[in-house]
Amino acid sequence: MKENTAAIEKPLNEIKNISILGATGSVGINALDVISRHPKKFSVTALSTNQNIDLLYEQCVKFHPKYAAVADESLSKDFLGKFGNSEFKPEVLVGVSGLEEIASLNEVDYVLAAIVGAAGLPATLAAAKSGKRILLANKEALVMSGNLLMKIAHSNNSQLLPIDSEHNAVFQCLPEDGVKSKVAKIILTASGGPFLTRPLNEFQDITPSEACAHPNWEMGRKISVDSATMMNKGLELIEACNLFQTNAPKIDIVVHPQSIVHSLVAYLDGSMIAHLAYPDMRVPIAHCLAWPERIESGVDIMDLAKVGNLEFFKPDHKRFPCLKLAYDALDGAENAPTALNAANEIAVDNFLKSKVKFTDISIVIEEVLQKIEPKNLDNLEMIMETDLEARNVAEQFINQSLLKH
Repeated sequence: MKENTAAIEKPLNEIKNISILGATGSVGINALDVISRHPKKFSVTALSTNQNIDLLYEQCVKFHPKYAAVADESLSKDFLGKFGNSEFKPEVLVGVSGLEEIASLNEVDYVLAAIVGAAGLPATLAAAKSGKRILLANKEALVMSGNLLMKIAHSNNSQLLPIDSEHNAVFQCLPEDGVKSKVAKIILTASGGPFLTRPLNEFQDITPSEACAHPNWEMGRKISVDSATMMNKGLELIEACNLFQTNAPKIDIVVHPQSIVHSLVAYLDGSMIAHLAYPDMRVPIAHCLAWPERIESGVDIMDLAKVGNLEFFKPDHKRFPCLKLAYDALDGAENAPTALNAANEIAVDNFLKSKVKFTDISIVIEEVLQKIEPKNLDNLEMIMETDLEARNVAEQFINQSLLKH
């Protein structure tokens, strides 16, 4: 991993220009908090949102980006209207093409890829083709694209630095010289979410509000549900295999309810290096913004005496069947992880709309994995075709088999 992060950098004393894809989500908000603490180091060039133009307007007033991107034309008119006769108005871009543009602007140095789900993939690929430092918070991009994103990044001298707390922790714990043969295991930690001890016979009654109430992290609704099913950890497993160029047998997953140890790397000599921090996304964001330096993030240094006990145990696949499905997808064809991600997005969306049960999420994903024909993925078009096919299969299965109950 570390040997592939040698992109050409501006001198360290020059301000880095940043585009944030998904500025109004939790990661984007936390990133702007870190950036605001270092006005002599970072400048915001572009921000984007899907629908939340009210918050985007507030962010633009504070950070004065040159560009803002929104989902569609109608939103752009409403968004610009908020500025009235103000002297400052960002140039507004629209849709997927708008996201790709702000991800590849010549004046941009860093791109924070924080759009949830498949929607973030085209812009992330555009950033990689443009040789940007990509602060990757969108795990779905690597899950969907397999080796494609890594190949494009490598061939264009683009850095991929992980914002996910677990992958960022691994990145910090890997050998500085990049010699992978020293590493025996990568260990990803998982909180276990809000239902770690809930009786299994009550799972079918779980509500969206309960699934979104994560005990340790403040996240968006979709990611919170993924944490509750542990699909989040399954997606991270696939992401880690691509990001660190390894395979599933060299990655262990352990449940760690306190979310203090974010991941570990075990070495051949029996040593184990762990990354510890309070569960706050500003820690990995600050690390990736400043790497290889360190900057203040706004997060307190941990008081270990107050933290107290730290627990670790193996995940239960009966409690978390989505995690097992992620392993199955890794063992399948190249398009299986793409189908897994698409099916999960559809299933979670229907659960959040109270159309299916919490326990139906894994059922939908398994059905899709069984029905999608195995194939290799050579380009973005093939990836998006698989994504669309999997979504259609999932929707059809839900409408025909699950909504009847």
